[in-house]
Amino acid sequence: MTARISSAVLQGVVGQAVAVEVHVSDGLPGFTIVGLPDASCRESRDRVRAAVLSSGLGWPNKRVTVNLAPGGLRKEGSGLDLAIAVAVLVADGVLTKEQTEGFAFVAELGLDGSLRRVPGTLGLVEAVDPPCVVVASDAHAEASLSGGREIYCAKRLKDLVKCLSGEVAFAFPPPPPKIAHAAGAEDLGDVRGQVLGRRALEIAAAGGHHLLMVGPPGAGKTMLARRLPGLLPPLDIEAARVVTRVYSAGDFGVPTSTLITQPPFRAPHHSATMVALVGGGSRALRPGEISAAHGGVLFLDELGEFSPVVLDALRQPLEEGVIRVSRAAGAVTFPAEFVLVGSMNPCPCGNAGSPGRCRCTDAARMRYARRLSGPLLDRFDMRLFVQRPSAEELFRGEPGEPSAAVRRRVLAAREHATRRGIRHNSMLSSKALEREAPLAPEAARMAEQAVASGQLSARGLQRVRCVGLTICDLEGREPPLRGADLALALQLRNNPVSLDRSYAGSHVA
Repeated sequence: MTARISSAVLQGVVGQAVAVEVHVSDGLPGFTIVGLPDASCRESRDRVRAAVLSSGLGWPNKRVTVNLAPGGLRKEGSGLDLAIAVAVLVADGVLTKEQTEGFAFVAELGLDGSLRRVPGTLGLVEAVDPPCVVVASDAHAEASLSGGREIYCAKRLKDLVKCLSGEVAFAFPPPPPKIAHAAGAEDLGDVRGQVLGRRALEIAAAGGHHLLMVGPPGAGKTMLARRLPGLLPPLDIEAARVVTRVYSAGDFGVPTSTLITQPPFRAPHHSATMVALVGGGSRALRPGEISAAHGGVLFLDELGEFSPVVLDALRQPLEEGVIRVSRAAGAVTFPAEFVLVGSMNPCPCGNAGSPGRCRCTDAARMRYARRLSGPLLDRFDMRLFVQRPSAEELFRGEPGEPSAAVRRRVLAAREHATRRGIRHNSMLSSKALEREAPLAPEAARMAEQAVASGQLSARGLQRVRCVGLTICDLEGREPPLRGADLALALQLRNNPVSLDRSYAGSHVA
């Protein structure tokens, strides 16, 4: 006898529908799984058999063949356990096809017959065709975020069989408590001084511009960076689904009651590997930190301590907003549209720029500078040297403008970008910039001089115009860009002490 049950496997951060076909026939007893299963999927035969027997259900003393269709798609993970068990029970006559019609099953099985949540439940549930999906009890809240499907759950396999047989009704777990997403809770009003740093943060939030902060320890670089998410607008429904799906697939933690609607903030340690940052893996392709930061902020503290190879892997996703990971097992595309904020010391000891205090040799400073390649530096629209605040600013300075007030200006500037058909100005192409950000005569002369002197590359000029347009939007003006707009954009791009020399006062071009 045969049976066919719907389920899904994870491909990157999205699900792929899988049909579990089971054939039970006379012959030498055995249990075979075909259809390109990986090691964890092949081990389902032991988990499923133990779970069925532990649930007090009979196991067919026959030849059992399980086919995972489509046969050309590699199947990874343990999320097919429950579908295989139900298909075996249908093929053996314990359940009927009518009782499982319209259902899909996504869960791992324990040896005692318990149902367990699997990573990527949200993406798996969204991928199946049937309108009703059965998941583990602790995955019910996450699965319910998919919308448009009826989500059922059970704690044990024997309970599920009784529910499908009509002996008892499906039980639903109590609704989880509402939990607000905490990202961006820190207020910009806590920052004393740092007028230019606060301004750069506002521009980064409004235009989606990448920001590099260079300065000595204790200057407030991390304090500024952690307040950027609080200035960003909430995610729209589509972006919220993508971010929640990424968090589910990567097992980063998903809110129990709602989609992730606040922009995420990720701050990986500088010892993070290439796979941890960009995603991938030798067996299952999983999203990395840059995908977890999609729609929000990726903060790389102590940027100079990251591996240069890891940092250069950011260059392509910074341009395209996605990361394509290819391995022998397959290729996936992960979302990776984020605002990159980097902070670093100007030299290994951190005191470059303070004559007489730097303890680093010229060779040490050159080695430190080589960790950041020129192409990566060119992708930072703003590069800011952050000085330590003075005692006057710390003890008697006025509190800064709160995040709520700055956020209102950011939202208004984002509205300008929306009318241009984009989410933020950093997405504008060079052709669109010519149309949306014309230069006033004074600004045009300033831009020409910057390019002629070698201060700006062609890419740099485009990024400066994007920043100038964002400054114009924040002030509520319509283009053309004035000389003051371009001057501030140039100042923010060329501000920090050079990383390829000592503290002689040269600037990064």
